[in-house]
Amino acid sequence: MKIADLRQEYMRAGLLEADAHADPLVQFQRWFEGAQAAQLPLANAMTLATVSPGGAPAARVVLLKGVERGGFVFYTNYASRKGRELAAQPRACLVFLWAELERQVRIEGRVEKVAPADADAYYAGRPLGARLSAWASAQSQPVCGRAALERSLEEMGRRHGESPPRPPHWGGYRLLPEAIEFWQGRANRLHDRLLYRRAGTGWKIERLAP
Repeated sequence: MKIADLRQEYMRAGLLEADAHADPLVQFQRWFEGAQAAQLPLANAMTLATVSPGGAPAARVVLLKGVERGGFVFYTNYASRKGRELAAQPRACLVFLWAELERQVRIEGRVEKVAPADADAYYAGRPLGARLSAWASAQSQPVCGRAALERSLEEMGRRHGESPPRPPHWGGYRLLPEAIEFWQGRANRLHDRLLYRRAGTGWKIERLAP
C-alpha cells in the first residue's frame, strides 16, 4: 500500500464548546486522565519544539513530569541542544498525541526553569541509574561509542556512590501556556479544534476550522 493511501476515519468522540471546561488546565487534566484510563503507553510523552538563535526549529519527545504552578514541567540537561536553545529563546511548543483516542493537544508559551529545590526533590526520587547518567552523559555532545558511555557511568558510580547530588547542569523547565489547542478527530475530516488564548486573568475560547 502506498503511504498516500493510508487513511483513517475518526469516529470516537467530539468536543463541543458546551462540554469544554473554561480552564484549559482542567480540560487537559480531563483528557490526560482519559489517556491514563485507556492505559495508553507513555501517556505523558510529548513533543517539545524549540528554535535556535538562527531560527532553525528542532523537536524531540520528552516526558511530562507535572502540571503545577500553572505550567507543564519536564526535566533535562541544561547544556543539551534543547537547553541551549531555551536559554537563547525561552519559548517553546508542546504537542501530545493520543492516537488511540483520536486526540491531540498543542501548547505554546514561555519557558522558565523550575526552582532548584523542586529540581532537587524530583532528582532525588529518580532511580539511581538515572541519577548517575545525568552525571555520566554530556547530552547532545558527540561520543566515541557506547563503551565510553558505560565507562563514564561506572566512573560516576564509583565517585558518587548511592547518593549522587543533582548535577548543576541538570534540572527542570516549566512551560507557562499562552495558548492551548484541543484537537478531537471527527468524521469527514471536520475535526473539532478548540483554541484557548490568554485574556487578562482568564481564557478566551474560539473554534478553529479543521
